Amino acid sequence: MAEHGENYGLLSETSGVERTRDVRMQRHLPLDVGFKWLAMGWRDLVRQPLLSLLYGLSIATISVAFVFLLVTLEYDYILFPALAGFLIVGPLLGVGLYAKSRAIEAGETVTLSEMIFVKLRSGAQIFYATLLLLLLMLLWMRAAVLLYALFFGVTPFPGLPHIVALLLNEPMGWAMLAVGTAVGGLFASFAFALSAFSIPMLLDRPTDALTAMGTSMALVWNNVAPMIMWGAIILFLCAVGVATFFVGFIVIFPLLGHASWHAYRMIADGEA
Repeated sequence: MAEHGENYGLLSETSGVERTRDVRMQRHLPLDVGFKWLAMGWRDLVRQPLLSLLYGLSIATISVAFVFLLVTLEYDYILFPALAGFLIVGPLLGVGLYAKSRAIEAGETVTLSEMIFVKLRSGAQIFYATLLLLLLMLLWMRAAVLLYALFFGVTPFPGLPHIVALLLNEPMGWAMLAVGTAVGGLFASFAFALSAFSIPMLLDRPTDALTAMGTSMALVWNNVAPMIMWGAIILFLCAVGVATFFVGFIVIFPLLGHASWHAYRMIADGEA
């Protein structure tokens, strides 16, 4: 990549994949630009709002079913890392929302079926990106289980009703919280940098998964401060969604999905 000049060539020579156009990097964005992205996302949400809300309802329903399944099958010990892992796969689940925002930009209308069965300009490359992100999520969940074993040995998981007391009333619990937060933060930061712009890019450009992920990391690296703020906004809103037993995701997820599209467009294309 060129260090100077605003253009970044994206694709190496790969068979069957068209060389994509250059990315015109937007730099020096204000720290609070994430709130502008939220406002732009809200604008898209209220255009054909039923589509976005139905999309959010589906995500909320899937989330509730997933949690219920984990608890029913007595895999509740991976519930917290699984919820954290939602931030890793979240951008993948928002593809339909990106499609709606892209259609609005083009002055077109979109149907719910077009949001579900999205036509990607990168073709099947989204499946490779999905595989890589799912592997990262599984790695994080395994790391979380190993951390528990490291601090509590063979002590059985006490169950959800007692886990808070175990973590807050025991010195080992505080130590695991500190180490787990640090390790989880590293996983989350890496996953965020990989997926923040790569998934919208795979929708928008004929590129490959690895190139899109590498470009996403470069875009995040060159906008570290506003992206940290944006990540904090996403984390807070997702926490609100979980705290409302996923009901809040009916609105929060579409809002973040539409806003993420505008974040990609502003940073990758320089469209302020």
